Amino acid sequence: MAPREPRKDSVGPNDDWKTIRALLPYMWPAGRFDLRSRVVVAMVLLIAAKGATVTVPVILKYAVDAMTSPTLLIGWAAVPVALLLAYGAARIISLTFKEMQSAVFAKVTHYAIRQVALQTFKHLHKLSLRFHLERQTGGLSRAIERGTSGIEFLLRMMLFNIIPTVIEIAMVAVLLWTLLSPSFAIATMATIAAYVVWTVALTNWRSRFRREMNDSDNRAHTKAIDSLLNYETVKYFGNEGHEATRFDVALAGYEKAAIKSKTSLAWLNTGQGAIIAVGVTVVMLMAGFGVRDGSLTVGDFVLVNTYLLQLYLPLNFLGSAYREIKHSLIDMEDMF
Repeated sequence: MAPREPRKDSVGPNDDWKTIRALLPYMWPAGRFDLRSRVVVAMVLLIAAKGATVTVPVILKYAVDAMTSPTLLIGWAAVPVALLLAYGAARIISLTFKEMQSAVFAKVTHYAIRQVALQTFKHLHKLSLRFHLERQTGGLSRAIERGTSGIEFLLRMMLFNIIPTVIEIAMVAVLLWTLLSPSFAIATMATIAAYVVWTVALTNWRSRFRREMNDSDNRAHTKAIDSLLNYETVKYFGNEGHEATRFDVALAGYEKAAIKSKTSLAWLNTGQGAIIAVGVTVVMLMAGFGVRDGSLTVGDFVLVNTYLLQLYLPLNFLGSAYREIKHSLIDMEDMF
């Protein structure tokens, strides 16, 4: 089996799904009821944590409305103690469920990493002699290292960031629609949609640079390990300069791709920041005018502001998470 040539074309979403599908059997292993039950419990804890999270702003809204009501008496009666206690309890419950989910799912994650690494190792020993005579040791070790690290990062980001944020967005949209008006839900969802479209489009465009970096990194390490394993031959023919030149050419390719990746990141971050800033401004103006004309209360204004903070701050991180997930999927391609 000859070593695979580096890819020059971009890989689309179908290839990402192929990589994810290749990982799924390790996440739901046959004959392992204990691991499957952990997956189910982790999902239940995830939904419970997000349910508690989205109730926090609602409790805060009623607490603010209670304290700004002109009918309240002075003194202790002016402080809605029960609501504030419920506010604190909801935050504690949300954090507790989130940490419990992480603890429950840890065994599933590391089982998958172990099994994938083991299957890769077994597969390498089944390859032909010709493949191993090509001295691809350096590139293979880097591919396996990046692939196993990519699995852990992918699972952590998907289960503790991407999926929870999607669930929270859906819950918040329903609450804004029912508690305030459809216009708030539509404006919020439009901002999120614009953010997601921008992030996905530019991240997919930038993925080619990551693949170029991986290919150059594999070539550099393959040449380095090959040269060191053949140290006597290199010294005998006085080929140190030639080997150094080959290694430097591979490193130069990595450097060029890394620079492109960094500079294109600036465009991505700028667009994300602009979209969120415009969305927050529009929604807060809508809430401000609602308070002025009496259709909304001060508590509603606080509710909108709190939801925007809860959504857009994690959404900002979500862009970085999506980029890293794409990088992890690319890293996993070589190993699978």
